[in-house]
Amino acid sequence: MREVKKALSFILTVEFWRMGIFWTLSLVMSYFQLFWQRVFAKKPNAYPRCPPQRIGTKKPICVITGATSGIGAAAAYDLSKEGFYVVLVGRSSQLLYKMIEWILEKNKDACVEAFEVDLSSFQSILKFKDSLEKWLLDSDMHVSVQLLINNAGILAASHRLTEEGYDQMMGTNYIGAFSLTKLLLPLLKNSPVGSRIVNVTSFTHRNLFNVQIDKETVVGKCLSRSKQYPFSHIYEFSKLCLLMFSYELHRQLHLADESCKVSVIRSWSSGNQYHARTPFLYFPYDIYSAQPSGPFAIT
Repeated sequence: MREVKKALSFILTVEFWRMGIFWTLSLVMSYFQLFWQRVFAKKPNAYPRCPPQRIGTKKPICVITGATSGIGAAAAYDLSKEGFYVVLVGRSSQLLYKMIEWILEKNKDACVEAFEVDLSSFQSILKFKDSLEKWLLDSDMHVSVQLLINNAGILAASHRLTEEGYDQMMGTNYIGAFSLTKLLLPLLKNSPVGSRIVNVTSFTHRNLFNVQIDKETVVGKCLSRSKQYPFSHIYEFSKLCLLMFSYELHRQLHLADESCKVSVIRSWSSGNQYHARTPFLYFPYDIYSAQPSGPFAIT
């Protein structure tokens, strides 16, 4: 009976109906845009598929977060077939090893490794970076990464804090991806072949208007002060942050003439109000000390 009451109270919240109505409309609009582009827009150039470049005799390394289900799991399997050495990153060791078994069952030639990582924890991300470098050295592989897919994300209905005191949803969906990218960027730049960062965003960012971007909103403190946890707002904001971070990282790498490229799965017009007005994006804390250090660039 208690669970039924909780379910009913959840259904009656403004956030639930915001999510149900606005997210559905955003999804319909996304499909409409795809239809419009396919029917009326000029057809894009078609590029031939080609296998990933090997590094000597070794397979290129692909790191995928949130690799135990959904997009991450599907990408892991497909990339293993394409010839990548796939590194699975997830919170559950049990699910990770089940995923390895499933991939090897489908593709006996697959090369897969797994690391248990909590992307809402700086210490866990730092430990993973060190473990990954050690694994590359011990496996006699080139100490570099060719593909990083930031796919991990959560939608939490209740307010929880990370070990560092940030909102867990912001920590997992944006801050974790930011921190992991910053730490693995030297490995991506060290690749003797072109490397790429892929950030998985969401159509839900369309529902945000007049967002005030500052230190407190980036770490989720400002949005979580309300009496009722605004989970849909925070999810949307976390995906917006990841998108804007992708724009800024792409700009910085382009200016530095780096071979590392940035892609976003969810396309978004460059004329968007946020892209035009937001000098994005910093995370106001140093990854290594978790102490305030002011704005800093990813590179």
